[in-house]
Amino acid sequence: MAVPRDARVRHDELSRVLRDARYRYDVLSDPPMPDAEYDTLFRELEELEAAHPQLVTPQSPTQTVGSAPQTAFPPFEHLQPMLSLDNAFSREELDAWADRVQRGLGEDAEAARFTCELKIDGVAINLVYRAGVLATAATRGNGTVGENVTAQVLTIDAVPYRLDVDDPPEVLEVRGEVYYPLDAFDAMNEARIERGEEAFMNPRNAASGALRQKDPEITRDRPLSVWCHGIGALQGVAFERHSQALAWLRDAGLPTDPETAVLDDVDAIWDFVQRWTDGRHDVAYEIDGVVIKVDDLAQREQLGFTARAPRWAIAYKMPPVEQATTLKAIEVNIGRTGKATPYAVLEPVLVSGTTITYATLHNEIQVHAKDVRVGDTVMVRRAGDVIPEVVGPVLKDRPDGTESWSMPADCPFCGEPLVRPEGEAHHFCENVDCPNRLLESLSHLASRGALDIEGLGEQTVELLVEEELVRDLADVFRLHDKRDDLLALEKWGEKRVDNLLAGIDAGRQQPLDRILVALNIRHLGPTYAKLLTRAFPDLQAIRDADVETLEAIDGIGPKIAASVHSWFSTPRNAELVDELIDLGITTASDAYVPPGEEAALPLDGWTVVVTGTLDGFSRDDAKQALEDRGAKVTGSVSGKTSLVVVGESPGSKRDKAEQLGVPIADEAAFRHLLEHGELPS
Repeated sequence: MAVPRDARVRHDELSRVLRDARYRYDVLSDPPMPDAEYDTLFRELEELEAAHPQLVTPQSPTQTVGSAPQTAFPPFEHLQPMLSLDNAFSREELDAWADRVQRGLGEDAEAARFTCELKIDGVAINLVYRAGVLATAATRGNGTVGENVTAQVLTIDAVPYRLDVDDPPEVLEVRGEVYYPLDAFDAMNEARIERGEEAFMNPRNAASGALRQKDPEITRDRPLSVWCHGIGALQGVAFERHSQALAWLRDAGLPTDPETAVLDDVDAIWDFVQRWTDGRHDVAYEIDGVVIKVDDLAQREQLGFTARAPRWAIAYKMPPVEQATTLKAIEVNIGRTGKATPYAVLEPVLVSGTTITYATLHNEIQVHAKDVRVGDTVMVRRAGDVIPEVVGPVLKDRPDGTESWSMPADCPFCGEPLVRPEGEAHHFCENVDCPNRLLESLSHLASRGALDIEGLGEQTVELLVEEELVRDLADVFRLHDKRDDLLALEKWGEKRVDNLLAGIDAGRQQPLDRILVALNIRHLGPTYAKLLTRAFPDLQAIRDADVETLEAIDGIGPKIAASVHSWFSTPRNAELVDELIDLGITTASDAYVPPGEEAALPLDGWTVVVTGTLDGFSRDDAKQALEDRGAKVTGSVSGKTSLVVVGESPGSKRDKAEQLGVPIADEAAFRHLLEHGELPS
């Protein structure tokens, strides 16, 4: 029977779109569409070919893997092809696959067991070891020939140059996934945005781009890592089960994902899938599904392959963390330091179980770099607790007549000019009395990292500003004189008022470093505030210091020095500080160390991460105790981390520490460290 013309036309169109998308994804690290859209189009192509088998050709995207590699890197022919995987999107499709597996083995055959692995959203890599030494590392390419990126992969700490085995196999081809750890990715993007550089779209693209740097030293600067999940060609050692092979790889020094499990049936597989769909952000790397494989290697051989995928494996695809929606408007928010941040007003869209209406656009440079315009269809991303952001536009859907966006000249809240300081990526409203800046400044002043004022939460701040009881930061400490006005507020009784005033009194007595943090000085966080209070005896000395004096303090760079000096030199800020001093805030530094009397603190040079819940410490208490002893406390684990303190429910940071070989301390060891300046032996 002849194939209808509309089917032939649609088949040609789908094939062209999918081939282009695959090339841009695999080779250019610039996917033109979200994974979910690609999967939908691919399934449509499969259904079209199932209805009209005459349309199937060897060049169809359903019969091929990957894309031809670029010529920038030498080609490498894989010892065994790197095939793709078929996908499942529901329990019913998993059941159907498991039924096909059992039929392929024979109804009377022993039931298959399955390994379940988290599907890393990274870059496929092929590692070839000869006599235990890494000979070649190559990308997937078209599944048969990839790009030789050995020099780049050798810069990745997680990939051993030599296997840790006494009698290494003659040939070992290891399949894995190169990925960008999420903490490192977020930190890198934050730094790029601060410098006015374009942020990377997602960790997968960042990993791919890093791996394809011609200069391996650039790759070295990107903290990539690897999980190994399979074996291709093998000479000199044999395995009966996939799980046995993974254990051997792990013992040989190759990283394998500790979350992998061996399960007996589809019910257990589905429980695993649901657990990790709900907990996909509990690991330190991005995942987009679960890969299910028959564990017995003899059963795999019996099941065989299709043209592009093994019959003994399938990938369950989780709902995407990116979705398309319409950009309705671009507005600007003014933060507590005056920073002007553009944000997208979106047609509400459900992403990772949360309805997203607003998403950050970071700064004007990022808006221009991404070229997002009002009216565009845009991709919105939300991963874990990260603030939703606009990834970029879907250019093929851009309507006619859209215009590039530029930062408005004036603040939308107070009408004062927005200024972009030289060398900075962000615009600022420099009016400290800007009403929107005031709201965020007051909330920050009362926060735990600043003056920790009980009872002065966000809603209370809004009410006090609305009632004109507070017009600037100093007015918080004048509320004692307005007790009757507070009592007159609706639903405010004596107990609430007295508790608030007591909290303000306690805030007034906070140490000087917290006072500095409460002032909302650009770039000055708790760590740098502590450095200032160790270097200067009181607030007046900090006010009088010039840029050179500030910059001479160990740990204070030129950007922070300039920001501190500029803030205190501004007449309105100087007036505010004088008012606060008159109102009794702390001005003397109890951390000051006179020149020549500096003593080495027991944890000088240590970089510590605290994760999980400690019985005897809040997170702030633990951080304070470590910093008082000279340690630097950070939020992410890297090869430079000295110690990870682990409490209850530590999450992925403990896994990252184990992976990198970073020492781990429980609460008992942490207490010993604080008391003795060293870990227990």
